[in-house]
Amino acid sequence: MNHPTPALIATYATGATGVDDATVWAVEAHLETCRGCRSVLAGAVDGETRNLLDRVADGVGAGIAAGPGPVRRRRLRRTGFAAQVLPWLAVAAGLMLAAVAFELAFDHLRSVVLLVAPVAPLLPVVAAWNRRTDPAWELLAAAPRTGLWMLLRRTFAALAAVLPVLAAAGWLTGYSPALWVLPGLAFTAGSLALGGLIGVDRAAVALAGAWAVGVVVPSLVLDRLPVLLTGGSWPAWAALTCVLSALVVARAADHRRLRVGPS
Repeated sequence: MNHPTPALIATYATGATGVDDATVWAVEAHLETCRGCRSVLAGAVDGETRNLLDRVADGVGAGIAAGPGPVRRRRLRRTGFAAQVLPWLAVAAGLMLAAVAFELAFDHLRSVVLLVAPVAPLLPVVAAWNRRTDPAWELLAAAPRTGLWMLLRRTFAALAAVLPVLAAAGWLTGYSPALWVLPGLAFTAGSLALGGLIGVDRAAVALAGAWAVGVVVPSLVLDRLPVLLTGGSWPAWAALTCVLSALVVARAADHRRLRVGPS
């Protein structure tokens, strides 16, 4: 980018809101290579921040002068996206296994798998976008590729892990794939679309709760499969999935800043 204006540098230095993440990243990249703009930035910070920087510089200088200390070798714990999502995938698999067991054990409960399948993919999706379970969340939030692209990559990885579980449950109970695939995709797309406003984790929890209260509980109480999960409902689920997916792409700017609940 061209040299940022002094006003923009001052806004960046004070951490004022109103500057989008893309602009902040561009300013930071420019400051790495421009000594003149770094001088402007040094003059824009307040006295308290300048004192803090001076104390940090003195501490770093003292550490360098003291030399390296003894190195303690320890085995690094494996962390990452797979380790983060795996426990929640196990929960989703256990949930579907329990649903299959209920259907096979109790003949009158013929809709448990279909009732659970729409929200089962939301469990690993929540884990994929939760700052409380991701040890690298700060790095993720500051990465230049954060946004819709990374959102879709993590969501597709979560779906790729949970869909075989749903397929096995559908095969064991004899349901049409359209009746467990399409509702799950629709709920996943809905959590991404709503997640741009309130955070993906909150959106997934809200949709799962609404489905449980509005559909699952009444269906079990009345012992009747809801119209939403009958054989003729799959075109509506397919259309809803397409509409919500298009909305996610159209509102890609909503995912420029990661929105999550309090830590």
